[in-house]
Amino acid sequence: MSIEIKVPVLPESVADATIATWHKQPGEAVSRDENLVDIETDKVVLEVPAPEDGVLEEILFGEGETVTAEQIIAKLKPGAAPAAAPAAAEAPKADAPKAEAAPAASEETSDALSPSVRRALAEKGLSPEGIKGTGVGGRITKEDVDKYLKSAGSKAAAPAPAMADRSEKRVPMTRLRKTIAKRLLDAKNSTAMLTTFNEVNMKPIMDIRKQYKDIFEKKHDIKLGFMGFYVKAVVEALKRYPDVNASIDGDDIVYHNYFDVSIAVSTPKGLVTPVLRDADQMSLADIEKGIRELAIKARDGKLAIEDMTGGNFTITNGGVFGSLMSTPIINPPQSAILGMHAIKDRPMAVNGQVEILPMMYLALSYDHRIVDGRESVGYLVAIKELLEDPTRLLLDV
Repeated sequence: MSIEIKVPVLPESVADATIATWHKQPGEAVSRDENLVDIETDKVVLEVPAPEDGVLEEILFGEGETVTAEQIIAKLKPGAAPAAAPAAAEAPKADAPKAEAAPAASEETSDALSPSVRRALAEKGLSPEGIKGTGVGGRITKEDVDKYLKSAGSKAAAPAPAMADRSEKRVPMTRLRKTIAKRLLDAKNSTAMLTTFNEVNMKPIMDIRKQYKDIFEKKHDIKLGFMGFYVKAVVEALKRYPDVNASIDGDDIVYHNYFDVSIAVSTPKGLVTPVLRDADQMSLADIEKGIRELAIKARDGKLAIEDMTGGNFTITNGGVFGSLMSTPIINPPQSAILGMHAIKDRPMAVNGQVEILPMMYLALSYDHRIVDGRESVGYLVAIKELLEDPTRLLLDV
């Protein structure tokens, strides 16, 4: 008897999802807990593992199709995989007629290709022509594109030079990218957003890192980075300026007595903001480990809905990409976001003398409906002072 493969239960805030990538095709053997398909929601990508060993019998929804919670999307025949070795061995013989059909499959219109395949082809500058499809009806799968790139090497990975090529490629937005676009537009249209700037001398923190980085890493098994200091400073400043740690709900202002900090992380599918919860209760080592764990989960597409929801304040560090200055956009319903930037040596006037110091620009974007100019400037100055004199973080002064 077949086992029904269903869409996982989705959070209340997520109405439906999209089939992103099938990792198995009908007739292929699967192992228990092996990922069958990636399902993309507005916030995260969910994996659907095989409940038992067996063979994937049927796929009911293809890549790019919309599904809802607990909807049946495939059927699995349980038990050990059938003695398919002979059939597998004969596969090369069966390839002969398929080879003739391959051009027809490759000449399909872009509409016949799944969204993930179209994205993969567009990203690599490839044409479907010449790529043999192994999917249902000879369709090209994402795995076919990957195999083609591996077999063809770097020459296939790079688009053939075309001096006068003025063609265009239309690639559909992923569900996550569409959600990001909508949220950013909503943030611009529904908040009274302003940005205030300052700069901070990073030499004191750089000196501390240089002096203690080896001892710190040996004791805590994590590198002493900048983010631990940033989060510590942000949390301490939030305690002093509760309006920045608040949010608007209808006609009410909600003041939060806890400190959950969202950390912006760039992934191949877009920017996500997983949450570091109760950051005020964490040591520098705990913060660094927490951020590393969230970054790894984001990179591997393992973030859960719980990792993404909540958060009172966001930190985004464009400096890792070389950004010198920017105006970050608020992450609703939060009232503010702090942008960190690249650390650059600049000549600065210190006590009437010119010194070369490692300086970084800070940018605080805030919702002027709830945070006034005095509070926003005071909050940013507090962060500047805490970073320029890290001893304050230890002494709580």
